[in-house]
Amino acid sequence: MSNRIFQGVVLQMKEDVNRMVGVIDVDGTVVACSDTSILGSVWSQAVDVVNAGENGLSVWDGKTFRVLSNWGGKFEYASFVEGEDPEAKSLGAAVAVALTGAKQNYEEKHDQGTFLKNIISGNILLGDIYARAKDLHFACEVPRGVFLVRQGLPATSGMVELIQTMFPDKEIDFVLSVNDTDVAIIKQVPEGTESRQLDKTARQIQEALEKELGLAVVVGIGTVVAGIRELARSYKEAQLAIEVGKVFETEQTIVNYENLGIGRLIYQLPTTLCEMYLQEVFKKNPIDALDQETLFTINKFFENNLNVSETARKLFVHRNTLVYRLEKIKKLTGLDLREFDDAITFKVALMVKKYLVSQGFEE
Repeated sequence: MSNRIFQGVVLQMKEDVNRMVGVIDVDGTVVACSDTSILGSVWSQAVDVVNAGENGLSVWDGKTFRVLSNWGGKFEYASFVEGEDPEAKSLGAAVAVALTGAKQNYEEKHDQGTFLKNIISGNILLGDIYARAKDLHFACEVPRGVFLVRQGLPATSGMVELIQTMFPDKEIDFVLSVNDTDVAIIKQVPEGTESRQLDKTARQIQEALEKELGLAVVVGIGTVVAGIRELARSYKEAQLAIEVGKVFETEQTIVNYENLGIGRLIYQLPTTLCEMYLQEVFKKNPIDALDQETLFTINKFFENNLNVSETARKLFVHRNTLVYRLEKIKKLTGLDLREFDDAITFKVALMVKKYLVSQGFEE
């Protein structure tokens, strides 16, 4: 449908522009042109030149090309103007703006995927959502889950296409390119879908990307929402899940917002408040006074639910050795980790410390 829109704009320009103008797609096919005899031609060499161009501008075979911007920031279409002179560059900029505007205007009115992109990115007024949904015949009050898949840099192409094959019904599930590294999936789910079921879907996405493309990705999961207006919140939750997971769940590649626990709260606290908390907890000695062996012992003690005997067994030390270490920690910090309240205080302090380090506030 975009091709028809492009051709309509190009033909309107024909009388006012004394040069050939047109559009190629990602395969180099001429999908719109003021010279209709060229429609359908394939300029495969132009694709490489456009991809290598700086700031979306390139020249090839006596023509000046400009990449048409889109929401994902990737080359999908490029406009061209006959000539390589300054006038061609100026005219090309105006043509690109006109074509981009026409495409975006059409998509906003007729494309459900673009509609959802605008919702999750906050580019549509809340009061306009239901009116636009009605125009698009989009089901508003159905449960949907939001997944955010993030790959590392350098980014690898093909992620969107592969995920799309996993969710082929484009009427109910939407795979949206957010930027070079992120893909959002808005999936319709049955009533009563539980968190573990979302985790299973996320795991399937992750395993497919690893197997087929060799990609190491992290998947953030937002809460299931019942209404379309809540999709932006769920999307932000999925983003937050990934960000918090990088700090507190470094070994996890599937991070569910509902399972973030206290880490979610700490992540959203002002750093000044976090620093004050550490100063209040560690009045006798700063947390940095504890060496790595002691911190390892503390973490093992927490992992084994404050059970002295089980922790000693996991550490391959005598029970009395562990008790001695815990007494040493008590003398240094004033906190007895065998006491539940002190253990909670210390656990939170460790998480606060980790958060501050991630933000560059602590060495």
